[in-house]
Amino acid sequence: MSFLNAMQERYTTKKYDNTQKIASEKIEELKEILLLSPSSINSQPWKFTFVSDITTKKKFAEASFFNASKIEECDTLVIFSRIDSVEKFEKQIAETLPEGAVGYYNGFLKPLPEEEIKSWFANQMYLALGVFLSACAAMGIDATPMEGIEPEKYNAILGDENYHSLVGVCIGYRDESDGNMPSKNPKSRRPINEVVKSI
Repeated sequence: MSFLNAMQERYTTKKYDNTQKIASEKIEELKEILLLSPSSINSQPWKFTFVSDITTKKKFAEASFFNASKIEECDTLVIFSRIDSVEKFEKQIAETLPEGAVGYYNGFLKPLPEEEIKSWFANQMYLALGVFLSACAAMGIDATPMEGIEPEKYNAILGDENYHSLVGVCIGYRDESDGNMPSKNPKSRRPINEVVKSI
């Protein structure tokens, strides 16, 4: 299947078949793909947590509003978190990035208010989210990105004060009764000439 076909077939899955499991090799491949995700100056201000334990998934489901059933049914919940400690981030890049990258951060980002720096961290995390959703589509794995979570409760469950949860992604395989799949509910997109321009 071409990448275009994979994107045509992917959709935000509403109902999962909890009898179908993702092969462990595919889970490991997705972890490697996240590791390779791009970020500005190779900053990598993120953490990704894979949750497949049923009891732990239930805790996250209870902190996910109307997304609870998807989390309970899916194979794995992947939590996308951005770093929450600017001090920890600055130590991280000082130890891992070349002088030019650290200089860019110090010159253009460090002077900003802390809220704006953390917003920049979140922007990098969303790059990884796009890569992840695309990878799932290419691998034939269904996915549901969810901002409808209670971040503070997620943070408490994870127990890492240096990171802040932003998005949960259910992954697994669709239930054939899911009315949101493209064959039952065709995708709706704006006309390409209104969205894409060539000069």
